[in-house]
Amino acid sequence: MIGHRGASGYRPEHTLGSYELALQLGADVIEQDLVPTKDGQLVVRHENNIAETTDVADHPEFAARRTTRTIDGQSLTGWFTEDFTLAELRTLRAKERLPQQRQRNTLYDGRWPVPTFRDVIDFAEKRSRTLGRDVWLYVETKHPSYFRSIGLPLEERLAAELRRAGLAGRRGRAILQSFEPSSLQRLAQLVENPRVQLLGDAASRPYDFVLAGDTRKVADLVTPAGLKWIASFAHGIGPTTQLIAPVDATGKLQPPTTLVPDAHRAGLVLHPYTVRNENGFLPVDHRRGTDPAAYGDALSWSRYLYEQGVDGFFTDQSDTAVLARADFWASRGVH
Repeated sequence: MIGHRGASGYRPEHTLGSYELALQLGADVIEQDLVPTKDGQLVVRHENNIAETTDVADHPEFAARRTTRTIDGQSLTGWFTEDFTLAELRTLRAKERLPQQRQRNTLYDGRWPVPTFRDVIDFAEKRSRTLGRDVWLYVETKHPSYFRSIGLPLEERLAAELRRAGLAGRRGRAILQSFEPSSLQRLAQLVENPRVQLLGDAASRPYDFVLAGDTRKVADLVTPAGLKWIASFAHGIGPTTQLIAPVDATGKLQPPTTLVPDAHRAGLVLHPYTVRNENGFLPVDHRRGTDPAAYGDALSWSRYLYEQGVDGFFTDQSDTAVLARADFWASRGVH
């Protein structure tokens, strides 16, 4: 069970408070998205644009840093980690990214700072000792081609941090993930940690494919031939749930695809994303009522994914996923 940015259904994402709660609620693994600072330090944020996840807009000393950048072909306006030193980022506080859907989480706005990757490693080390079990990390390189293009490559920095902490290697308690295959291929040359290829919508293309003129889409990568290619440099895939359990234009579930058995035949594990409790994130079949922020039947949705044969999944609410997993195994006579 992968705590997606921690317990981001209950606490502002990518904070030590979110990670702590995810572990308390039963997560086996906690996830980090890595972006660099101006001085080359790795910090944990969903995006390098921190307008929605920090109180940077409330800092008049940083008002002039607001700018517009093109990231992976998209024009974005805000404040970007690559324009801040780590010392400057340390003055900011994290806040809830989805306040409309998760108003209760705004209670914790300002409580925690932006953590560095090293902060999270140290946290996981301490919690491994107190919990009496290994706390694994699931680490994503965000926009790796973009950061390499501006002289802040992620892979070498990530590998160095893993080696420093004794987390490098197949049993190093860190799984590495990226939407860009070339990032995983580069990491494979640096450390032997397990690697997972993330896969977006079927019609999308990894941005390193766009830059390289590779016309393949995700739809090509989830074919048996595409999965065989992924297996040459990765140990698993992290597909969006719709690649396994598609929905129609109304949000109603359609028959499942063959991705799960096809990936398993290629020797790949599957960790789809992202399972959330709120109606707005659920297929119509598993919603309750019409309020998009209200909880639907996330237990039945989670069980459905387990029934398709996934090996685990990313979730914002680990407690729900843990209960669903127990229900699934109990239905098969395993207790």
